[in-house]
Amino acid sequence: MHNGPADVAQNRPAHHMPDGTFVNTDGKAISKSFKDLLRWRWSRKEPAPQHFDVIQPDPDVIAKPAITQITWLGHSAFLLQVKGKNILTDPHFSKRASPLSFLGPERIVEPPMTIEELPHIDAVVISHNHYDHLDEASLTELYSRQQDNPPLFLVPLGLKEELSGYGIDQVVELDWWEFHEYEGMTLTALPVKHWSQRTFFDRNKSLWAGWLIDIEDFRIFHTGDSGYSDDFRKIGEDYPGIDLATIPIGAYDPRWFMKDAHMSPEEAVQTFIDLKAEKAIGMHWGTFILTDEEMDEPPVRLAEALREKGIEASNFPVMGHGEIYQVTHLD
Repeated sequence: MHNGPADVAQNRPAHHMPDGTFVNTDGKAISKSFKDLLRWRWSRKEPAPQHFDVIQPDPDVIAKPAITQITWLGHSAFLLQVKGKNILTDPHFSKRASPLSFLGPERIVEPPMTIEELPHIDAVVISHNHYDHLDEASLTELYSRQQDNPPLFLVPLGLKEELSGYGIDQVVELDWWEFHEYEGMTLTALPVKHWSQRTFFDRNKSLWAGWLIDIEDFRIFHTGDSGYSDDFRKIGEDYPGIDLATIPIGAYDPRWFMKDAHMSPEEAVQTFIDLKAEKAIGMHWGTFILTDEEMDEPPVRLAEALREKGIEASNFPVMGHGEIYQVTHLD
């Protein structure tokens, strides 16, 4: 007996649409019109590039971490090293966040490490398919560098085929709330409020996700890219004991255009509270010029928001490019 359309609809998760696209947990898709995009582009005054110091991570500390540590590689890219495992989030080492080598957002700050300087990577988590988070050149170089023992690439639903097109076959794709166990790690895809698009024809045809990573007694949540939503309160309730969260604090202006997809620093602080995380690190700022706020504004507003909430700045720091943050309270 075959399932009919009614059965299929009844069994389909709420964020899966009949046309094969996805929506957020509020049932809505983020789908700004081309008219809105033009309105923003015509009215914007792009902020000037700014200089940020780049720290060259100590090779010995990277090669043999004594304790749990995380290194900011710029934007949403981190190297997480815990319990002998090395994990990359949203790795991006290219000159531009664009399908074109000569056009699109250009990296203002050089990566503090090259792919060749990375340790052996066990797993790579990718939050969604926007070019500042899923960079083909970075992924293919990572894969080819470790071809004999490649990392496992974990992606939201609908992106396995994209990576297969790059020649990467060590890929697991997950729907929200699904998890995968791998070499002592449990990696869970969780809902955040965002959208996806890589071409003119694939808007919201692949999913977006935050990643919860459990390794023994350590739990980290990588938010990826998100507007503020009730998802974080639910995650904090359903997945207690988050030791560290990486939370975006940049790419938020103008609010009328960016609010649904990118949280402000004030909303990032509320996300930290909702997640009930012990510590957080600000990300998604200071690397590319994507929106209208000044490049150095997000940390300033974050500090003000933390003061207003009575939260110690040391509980939600921002890192320098290439800085190693050692999670000493866990070891």
